[in-house]
Amino acid sequence: MAVAGTETSPVRVEARLDLPLSRWLWLVKWILVIPHWIVLCFLWVAFVLLTVVAFFAILFTGRYPRGIFDFNLGVLRWSWRVSYYAYGGLGTDRYPPFSLGAEPDYPATLDVTYPGELSRGLVLVKWWLLALPHYLVVGIFAGGFQERWGGGGLIALLALFAGVALAATTRYPPGIFDLLVGLNRWVLRVAAYAALMTDSYPPFRLDQGGLGPADRDVR
Repeated sequence: MAVAGTETSPVRVEARLDLPLSRWLWLVKWILVIPHWIVLCFLWVAFVLLTVVAFFAILFTGRYPRGIFDFNLGVLRWSWRVSYYAYGGLGTDRYPPFSLGAEPDYPATLDVTYPGELSRGLVLVKWWLLALPHYLVVGIFAGGFQERWGGGGLIALLALFAGVALAATTRYPPGIFDLLVGLNRWVLRVAAYAALMTDSYPPFRLDQGGLGPADRDVR
């Protein structure tokens, strides 16, 4: 439970630095995650198609079909775990599971609160017009949503710095970790909003660190 005055986002992205980390494994993770990339290509095609179905469901009923919501949430979770393992974080050497489930024991987790009634009017504009300013920011952070599970842009550059630091010192710089999770958190909040999974507008705020702001206040 969050303390009074603390904003609680419906999109909760968390990660923990899974030490110890190999000095050299990060050099070959791009090969190791190829099976995930192949599966995710198909999952993201389904994600986009089902989001279109959800669009019409919300437009006519004000509700996001629960089965579609759970599937799309699973795709986001899977993508976040692969990204965190590979070049969106390099924060763990634990191979990501092939799973759409929550996997709470994995060091990278994501959850989105299932919405009640959603605005029928907002569904017409939020995914393209209202989210446009965020798309410009996300393009810098992640190199675009098409690279979300592998990393890109500023995120990939910072992960590269972390990998070089690991090779040179065996240590992952904590400042880079906090910043990387914050950047990924921003991207994933926008992804959930663009996928119509929430009416809560993503904040223009970089919440750094492994825990979300509300969870940090509680703990």
